[in-house]
Parts: sequence; structure tokens; C-alpha cells
Amino acid sequence: MDIPVQKSRRRKRRINIVIYTVIGLLAISAITLGVSRLKPAAPSLERATALIETVKRGPMLRDVHGTGTLVAEDIRVIASSSAGRVERVLLNSVGAPVTPGTVLVELSNPEIEQSAVDAEYQLRAAEAEQKNLKVRLESERMTQQSTTATVKAEYQQAQLQLDADEALAKQGLVPPLSLKLSKVKTEDLANRYQIEEKRLEVVSRSASAQVAAQEARVSQLQALLKLKKQQVQNLRVLAGTSGVLQQMTAEQGQQVSPGTNLARVIEPAHLKAQLKIAETQVKDVHVGQTAQIDTRSGVIPGHVSRMDPAAQQGTFTVDVALEGELPPGARADLTVDGTIELERLDDVVYMSRPAFGQPQSTVKMFKLEEGGQSAVRVPVKLGRSSVMAIEILEGLQPGDQVILSDTSTLDSFDRIRLN
Repeated sequence: MDIPVQKSRRRKRRINIVIYTVIGLLAISAITLGVSRLKPAAPSLERATALIETVKRGPMLRDVHGTGTLVAEDIRVIASSSAGRVERVLLNSVGAPVTPGTVLVELSNPEIEQSAVDAEYQLRAAEAEQKNLKVRLESERMTQQSTTATVKAEYQQAQLQLDADEALAKQGLVPPLSLKLSKVKTEDLANRYQIEEKRLEVVSRSASAQVAAQEARVSQLQALLKLKKQQVQNLRVLAGTSGVLQQMTAEQGQQVSPGTNLARVIEPAHLKAQLKIAETQVKDVHVGQTAQIDTRSGVIPGHVSRMDPAAQQGTFTVDVALEGELPPGARADLTVDGTIELERLDDVVYMSRPAFGQPQSTVKMFKLEEGGQSAVRVPVKLGRSSVMAIEILEGLQPGDQVILSDTSTLDSFDRIRLN
């Protein structure tokens, strides 16, 4: 009787094992299916590393920012007006004060010095020739005057003789042939007198023309001598203005040509700021807009006075005329920061400018939910911007809190937790 009982127990145990195995497999499948249908857990973000900003409503100042330098408004570049060799550099201390008569560099050029001497001798010769010409022409004029006077006297005598012969001829005391001879002689002398008078007039006009030509020649040589002397004087290079020496490029022994820059002098009391503005921000900058220049030792008000017409290496140069007194330490080539005011918006919804997103675009940002323990991604339409703030057109309301720091690593998630 024992053998049938043992076989029945073994069979029942096997059936139980199979049932438990099937139930276990069904449970595992159900759990796997349920887990696969669960949404992934929201990633976490450390609150201390996140830049959280509250959306505000009110006035917003639109401005652009740029860095640059202070430069002198009056810059005089001292260039060589003639070729020469640098003999001496008399002032080589950058920042040294100068006056218009301060000699900076002395040049030498034997050819210019010799040409000045030659021009002076040519002028003296021309002046001597002018005096000699005047004397000679005066002598010729006086000779012609004497000849004209002699012919005039002879003509007058002949006219008197003709009058007397005509009176005597009426009385029959002079033969007709003598009367005719008197008439012919008188007419001949009258013609000669007219010719001599015209000759005297021509001599006078000719003398005036010759004197004028010689005077022009003298004036030409005087101008040439003045030019040559000026060239000699220019060998002593002067500052030409009051200010300070900013740069000296001339070196002793250097051979320079006309137009070679030797030095630069600036007026330190009249400075302006030259800012570099990114080409993406310069579209709203116009001449006359208000600006603030930070020299790190003080802030100077000013206004935009000029803009470059073309970009260079991605930036535009904007000149800002300074209106206030210069703070201590402000000098040429000092690095400054500038802010240009574009416009003031009276009543807008805005926030601090995020690390991502451009003006007039739509971006997705994480907005904190109630309680501040989680954040959900929402689309935000941005409007006009400034250096530190940006306008919000849609997607956020005043009082909302958003994350402004870079969350590009969480782009695949629509919800995050803040620890």
C-alpha cells in the first residue's frame, strides 16, 4: 500500500511546480509590460547651479554695449615735407608737452640747401637786370622824345614860313614856285611829326611791357626763393600745434621721403570714445543717441557723433562725443566700456536676457511650477532686447519664474525637478 501513496505525492508536487512556474512567468510579463508603459522619471537640476529670474512688468531701457578706447579728437600727424636724412631727434619722450614752435626732428638735405642758394643768386641777377632795363628803356624814351621835339620845332618853323610866303605871294612878292616848295616842306614835316609821335607812344608801350615782363620774372624768382627757404626751414620739423607727443617714429640716421610720418601730436584735453559694436546690434544705433562711457574711474555722458559705413571683422566703429568733464586718469588709448541708449519702453513684460535665444524669436524655456520644486518647458516669444533685458511678447506673465541659464543638456525633457 506504501508505493501507490508515494507516486501520488510526487505527481502532485510536479503539478504544483508547473503551476507556480506559469504564475511566476505571467507575473514577470505583467510587471515588464507595466514598467515599459511608465513615463521616464524627470531629471533633476541643482537649484544652486540654475539662474532663476522673475518676469517683471514696467519700463525697460533698450541699449547696446561695446568696448573701445579713448582717442583724441585733434590728432596732428607730423610728416616730412621733403626728402632728407634724420640728423637729430630732439624730442623722443612720449607724453612730453609741445607747442607749435617745438622742434621735434632735424633733417639734412644738401640739394635743397644748394637750390635755395641758387634761387637767391638768380633773384639778385634778375633784380639787377630789372634796374638795368629800366635805365635803358628810359634812355630810349628820352632819345625818342628829343627826336619828336626836334621834328615838331622844324614843322612849326616850316608852318610859319609857309604862312609868310602865302602873305607875300598875295602881294606878288614871292614867286609861285617858292610857295609850292614851302607847302611841300611843311607837309613833309607834318607827316614826320605824326610818325615820331606814334613812335614815341610805341616806345612807351614797349618799355612798359618789358618792365612788366621783368617784374613778373622777379616775382617768380622771389616765390621760388621763398619756397626754397621754406623747404630749408622744413628740415627742422616742428610740432605745429599745442598738445603732447603721442608717438615718435623717426630714428637718427634714417632716410625719409616726402610724406613719411615722423611723429604724432594730440590734444589731450579733447577726447572722444571709439566703441566697437557688433554688427548684429548696430542696426538700431543712430547719430545723436545718448551714451554713457565708463572709464573705470568715472562715467562720462556723451552722444553718438559718427558711425563707420562698413563693418570690419564683424564690428562697427561708433564715435561718441564726450559731454562731461574727464575723470582723473582719463587719457588717450585708455580702454573703456560704453553703453548706447536706443529707446525707453514704458510698459512691457520683460526679464533678464537669457543665455540662449535671439530677439524676435521663439524659444522654449523651463518655467517653475507652483512650489518651485519642478519646472515645465513652455514656448516663449521674445521681442526687442537690450544688453541686460529682453521683452516677452507671449508665453510668460509677470511673476512667473524661469530658468535663464543654459539647459541645452535637458532639451529632450519637458519637465525637470529642482533639488
